[in-house]
Amino acid sequence: MSTGGRRRRVTIADVARHAGVSTTAVSKVLRNAYGVSAAMRERVKAAIEELGYRPHAAARAMRGRTYTIGVLLPELRNPFFPDILDGLYAQLSGTDYQVIIVTGGPDAKAENRAIDALVDRQVDGILMVAPRVARARLEEVASGLPTVVLGPHEKSAVYDAVLDDDEVGAELVVRHLIGLGHRRIAHIGQREGARGRAAAMLHTIRALSYERVMREHGLEEEIAIATTSYSEEGGYLGARELLGRSPRPTAIFAGADLAAFGALTALHEAGLAVPGEVSLAGYDNTRLAALSTISLTSVDQDGDVMGRTAGRLLLERIEGRTSSVRFSITPTLVPRRSTAPPPQT
Repeated sequence: MSTGGRRRRVTIADVARHAGVSTTAVSKVLRNAYGVSAAMRERVKAAIEELGYRPHAAARAMRGRTYTIGVLLPELRNPFFPDILDGLYAQLSGTDYQVIIVTGGPDAKAENRAIDALVDRQVDGILMVAPRVARARLEEVASGLPTVVLGPHEKSAVYDAVLDDDEVGAELVVRHLIGLGHRRIAHIGQREGARGRAAAMLHTIRALSYERVMREHGLEEEIAIATTSYSEEGGYLGARELLGRSPRPTAIFAGADLAAFGALTALHEAGLAVPGEVSLAGYDNTRLAALSTISLTSVDQDGDVMGRTAGRLLLERIEGRTSSVRFSITPTLVPRRSTAPPPQT
C-alpha cells in the first residue's frame, strides 16, 4: 500500500530488464550510437515509453553527455530566427537531444555571459547565431566544445560555419530594383557591433555589395546609406533619415525584413504609397513578408536548411568529427508587390 512517498525513479537497468537486453544496448540506443539493430532499437524505445524512463541529466553529464544543445540568439524579435530553429528541431527529431535557448543581449559583454551560462550547464554543443563576441572568444569556446557559428563569413579550424552568400543576395535585390527602372536606391544597414570582425559580418557584406552594384551601373552619385540596426526601430529611423534627403529615394533596400517592416511604418506615416511612390525590399523572406497585407519583396536564404545543416554539423562534431566544415547557402530573390517601377516624373 502506498505511503505517499516519492515514486522511485526508473533506471537504465529497469529498462534493460523490461526490454530483455543489456544495459549497454540501452545506453547505445539513448546515445543514438551505431551497431544497434532496428528491432532492438524499437524494443528499447518501447520499454522506455512503457516505463516512463527519463535519463538523469546530472548522471549523463558525469558520463560525458547531457543531450542538450545550446543556441545563442542575438535577440528574440527577429522573425527569421524561428525558421532556423524549426530546421534545427527537425534535424534533432528522433534523437534524445533537447535545445536550450539563450539571448546574447545588447552587447558583447552580455553575450559572453550568455555563452558562459551554456558552457556551465554542460551542453554538448552550441549553435551561435550572428554572435558579436570577438573571434578569439569563439575559438576559445569551440576548442573545448562542439560549435557551429551561423552568419559570419569566417573560416576556422576549430568551429563549423553556416552562412548565406550575402554578396549574391544583396546583388539580386539591387539589380532587381535597377531593372525596374530605379536610380535613387537607398540602403538601410546596421552599425558594427562585433569587435574586429567587421569584414566578416553579413551586414557589412550586404552594404558593400549594394555600393558595388550601384557603382557598376554608373549610380555612384545616388548611393545613400542609413546605418542604424536590423530592427523595426532601426528600419523606421533609417527610412525617416533617407526620406529627409533631397531628392528622396524612389526605392529602399533594407538589410533585413525586420528593418523593412519598420521602414514600411515610416513610409506610411509620411503618406507615401508602397510601391506607387517608394518601392521597398528586405532580406530573409520571413513568413510575415509573405502576408498579403505586406507582400514584401525579399531575399530567401532558407533558414530551415541553415538550421538543419547546423544541427547535422553539431551532431557530427559531438560524435567525434574534428575537421572543419563551411556550408554556404545560395540565396534567391522572391519578388512581391512592394516593388514596382518608379513613379513617372
